[in-house]
Amino acid sequence: MRAITIPQPGGPDALVWAEVPDPEPGTGEVVVDVRAAGVNRADLLQRQGHYPPPPGAPEYPGMECSGVISAVGPEVTGWAVGQEVCALLAGGGYAERVAVPAGQLLPVPAGVDLVDAAALPEVACTVWSNVVGVGRLGSGDTLLVHGGGSGIGTFAVQFGAALGATVLATARAAKHPRLRDLGAAVTIDYREQDFVEEVRRATDGHGADVILDIMGASYLGRNVTSLATNGRLVVIGMQGGRKAELDLGALLTKRASVAATALRSRPLAEKAEIVRGVRDEVWPLVEAGTVRPVVDRRLPMTEAADAHRLVESNDHFGKVLLILG
Repeated sequence: MRAITIPQPGGPDALVWAEVPDPEPGTGEVVVDVRAAGVNRADLLQRQGHYPPPPGAPEYPGMECSGVISAVGPEVTGWAVGQEVCALLAGGGYAERVAVPAGQLLPVPAGVDLVDAAALPEVACTVWSNVVGVGRLGSGDTLLVHGGGSGIGTFAVQFGAALGATVLATARAAKHPRLRDLGAAVTIDYREQDFVEEVRRATDGHGADVILDIMGASYLGRNVTSLATNGRLVVIGMQGGRKAELDLGALLTKRASVAATALRSRPLAEKAEIVRGVRDEVWPLVEAGTVRPVVDRRLPMTEAADAHRLVESNDHFGKVLLILG
């Protein structure tokens, strides 16, 4: 088969479409003939040599895909050759075929195109496990989503609104109308506005109950300031750096908490549990049209370098997909 390889870490042109060995399904695995793969910022980090795949995972980038099952390994039940699926991956989505643990498979939701389904697994699992599992977001809460125009952001805005939360989102001004269409009650231009002040104004001084943050160090102090009493800051990215001072006094005063999580490196059992939760609690919202995949554009798999340039530019809204066939 062919896959996007990274012979040497570097810029987008380091991605090379090349012949590689075909995957074989191990015990508890299936092989999926890939129809589309989502592009995530973790893929960009892997290309640069900063985020290697976990042991045992394919060395090719790609943390989510959609396609059709072409082979089923031993001890797999409930899945069969010919089924259309999407999948959460530890790697390997940028390829014609990929072996997937059966616990990380999801059916393509009713009403969603097979290609667009590739935009769902990583964002749905990330948002549900962090916003609900860690952040304990509930109806009537306020959710602040940083990077609202990203794949994670567009999903989190919709999901938070579907849970009955008031959603605030930071993004470039050009993305604000579409974020409001997705359910954001307040949109904040992070380049021109102070999000701390905007959160204070929008919440009458109470602050956000949950903050989903992709920036890390550069936003840490301001995020803590923006938390409500008993608020929960959940950090899922480090685009703004990894080291910063934390004012423990501010946390104590607010009885607030800071958590940081990663999905890719979790054990298989934990990923399978998250996937089950997404299927039970998120898929019904997708099938009802309450939450939908937001796809900026679809590019051929052979144009992965252009897809990476687009995501690095931050000019996209929602997911960028790489397609085959």
